[in-house]
Amino acid sequence: MARGSGPITVNGRTYGWPARPLVVVCVDGCEPDYLAQAFLAGAMPFLASAAARGASLLGAAVIPSFTNPNNLSIVTGVPPSVHGICGNYFYDREAGAEVMMNDPKYLRCGTLLAAFADAGAKVAVVTAKDKLRTLLGHQLKGTCFSAEKADAATVALAGMPVPSVYSAELSEFVFAAGVKLMERDRPDLMYLSTTDYVQHKAAPGTPAANAFYAMMDRYLARLDALGCTIALTADHGMNAKHRADGSPDVIYLQDVLDGWLGAGKARVILPITDPYVVHHGALGSFATVYVGGNADLAKKIASLKGIEVVLSREEAARRFELPPDRIGDLVVVSTRHVVIGTSKARHDLSGLTEPLRSHGGISEQKVPLLFNRKLRGVEAHRRLRNFDAFDLALNHVEEKVAA
Repeated sequence: MARGSGPITVNGRTYGWPARPLVVVCVDGCEPDYLAQAFLAGAMPFLASAAARGASLLGAAVIPSFTNPNNLSIVTGVPPSVHGICGNYFYDREAGAEVMMNDPKYLRCGTLLAAFADAGAKVAVVTAKDKLRTLLGHQLKGTCFSAEKADAATVALAGMPVPSVYSAELSEFVFAAGVKLMERDRPDLMYLSTTDYVQHKAAPGTPAANAFYAMMDRYLARLDALGCTIALTADHGMNAKHRADGSPDVIYLQDVLDGWLGAGKARVILPITDPYVVHHGALGSFATVYVGGNADLAKKIASLKGIEVVLSREEAARRFELPPDRIGDLVVVSTRHVVIGTSKARHDLSGLTEPLRSHGGISEQKVPLLFNRKLRGVEAHRRLRNFDAFDLALNHVEEKVAA
């Protein structure tokens, strides 16, 4: 076990050294009910037992409840207002362009993974989607790769071919590679991040969902047998976002605003946007609007059926802990079963073979925080966040030893 000169302080939070290898797992799209239903079905015997003897808690993801902002919050220990990643996609005012937020130049602080590696810890990161790899691996002196873009050496390590990005097997590749890395290199810290392909297609308790979680359970059991502390959380939950006939329940906000204000007077940005359109068709429950001064517009948008809240930039930055310079003049969040689009013509929904399931809103903020070991010293009144996973695992597990 690597040892530094003392605890590591990163972004204002202090972390002790792990007494044993620590594996933090971010299960993409893991609505807590997926685990509850899998436990009831007997699909996850290991994790059900481990959570019972360890700790089973609930936490809050960051809003917008999308992949990039939450994964970066987990590995930095702070909200987007500090690390700067407030979506998968945003309007770069300086560049005057809509861009993916995958480049490390958008990060405003370092990760605790890089800090531990700099202090002498052996660190490994395996992510399903390549869009996360450069952000999670920023300045990291360690192992970092994605299942999506795995090279030949990584394929041999995982013991399976590189799967399609649109498959449950992409996440299995992450777990298989993680187990092999733990057996071969025994890293002090490992971060595993899956894809939510299954969660976008299958509701909790369905055969496809339970089969996916049963697969995960087998790999987690192997990591536990290798002596690892396991912390499991999620980047966001997942909900059905469709009408009774199975069609997506969408508010095409750009079309609405063009009708109200005239074409080109407002710009709607959907931070869920990423290359994986088959997952969700770029439809989620969070949008940001660039419109300039229009005091009445917020109230008018809020009056639309299916809208939960409309906030000014300042209100949204404060409530959701977002960087104000990277969001629009308004932030719009839809209700649990409704999504927001731009213009209907801009969304390719041909890949949606099942009724839409998606995320992004307040309704997808609740996530699990499970540990295979008991925690101590966690205040009963503390509001837990998914980005507390490393703090809880490094500072509150009973097996933690002083550095």
